[in-house]
Amino acid sequence: MTGKSSSTSGLSKTHGRVIAVCSSEKKGTPKTDVSEGVLEVGFGLKGDAHGGDWHRQVSLLAIEQIETVKNKGLDVRPGSFAENICTEGFDLGSIFVGARLRIGETAIVEVTQIGKECHTRCAIYNKIGECIMPEQGVFTKVIEGGAVRTGDDLELIQ
Repeated sequence: MTGKSSSTSGLSKTHGRVIAVCSSEKKGTPKTDVSEGVLEVGFGLKGDAHGGDWHRQVSLLAIEQIETVKNKGLDVRPGSFAENICTEGFDLGSIFVGARLRIGETAIVEVTQIGKECHTRCAIYNKIGECIMPEQGVFTKVIEGGAVRTGDDLELIQ
């Protein structure tokens, strides 16, 4: 599967920043911006429902994509699509499986999947009538743990 940004003007393919760190206690629901958290190797975002020993430990979504949906009149914000890390300025549409990203000072994640198949309409879709994670979401596993917070740098390192 591939996910592509609908607009890449003004976005960097190598650098961006974190504008929200989001977590939830239950899968399939919008997440709450908690501003900071810890990425743990073999798990994901500490305390998040999507954490575990699997290939989609931490999800990323660009604010530019969220704004596109918001401009359609829907009430969405970082976390609305159940993403863990909301990014700004980084062209997630140009990312590839196997790419490694540094988030903050020490955390490193590896892209394992781009987009996902939605077998059923999740609570997010039912609440706002649209979900962009199947096409725009980037899923990763934690390679090196560390603290992540709003304002942190996001950098393609491999």
